[in-house]
Amino acid sequence: MNTTAVLFDLDGTLLPFDQDVFIKAYFGSLAKKLEPYGFDSAKLFEAIWGGTREMVKNNGTATNEEVFWKCFAKVYGDDVLSYQPIFQEYYFNEFQNVKKICGFQPKSAELIALLKERGIRVILATNPLFPSIATESRIRWAGLSTDDFELYTTYENSSFCKPNPDYYREIISKTGIDPLTSIMVGNDVAEDLIAKTLGMRVFLLTDCLINQAEEDISVYPHGDFDALVRFIDEETK
Repeated sequence: MNTTAVLFDLDGTLLPFDQDVFIKAYFGSLAKKLEPYGFDSAKLFEAIWGGTREMVKNNGTATNEEVFWKCFAKVYGDDVLSYQPIFQEYYFNEFQNVKKICGFQPKSAELIALLKERGIRVILATNPLFPSIATESRIRWAGLSTDDFELYTTYENSSFCKPNPDYYREIISKTGIDPLTSIMVGNDVAEDLIAKTLGMRVFLLTDCLINQAEEDISVYPHGDFDALVRFIDEETK
């Protein structure tokens, strides 16, 4: 089958890491940054998780950014919006230290370069729970550039989240890609392989596998990064 586009997840896919370790490091450094401004860590975690849950439930009536801050303001009041520059400062500075807990897969950049050489459209379909500054940082941590992708999803430019199929429909609407000639690559069975319901081919990367429902993954093309490279090579020749 002809392949015209490949969509990649970022966290645990192009950028290898343990999700639980990442969240602990991320929340820990954010709490430390905000503590001098009167943000109690327990309440902060509650507000962030609440905002995250609301973004995951977003039905497209607002951007994920708007949904997050509306929820966050319910916990801290509308005045908390004046602290947005502090959050931005965090992502520019302290967040960069979280890179230390991430792995590095040099073949990520090689694979993206191969696809672009072949004229294949490349899209970064990372769950849009983060602001662009944080997503762009993680792209660089993976040894990639924002210019490598036709589109990368962030909470500013998205109105749905994985595993809602409408997240992928929104990408299709924005880019005009044909799902029947597209491949979605990711490490999360629920969040990434849902793209199959729209007619996309899928590949499950098992290096940092997330399979909370303990599905039988043998029914999907799957394997380590070397297996992914072979799969993509065959599917895009």
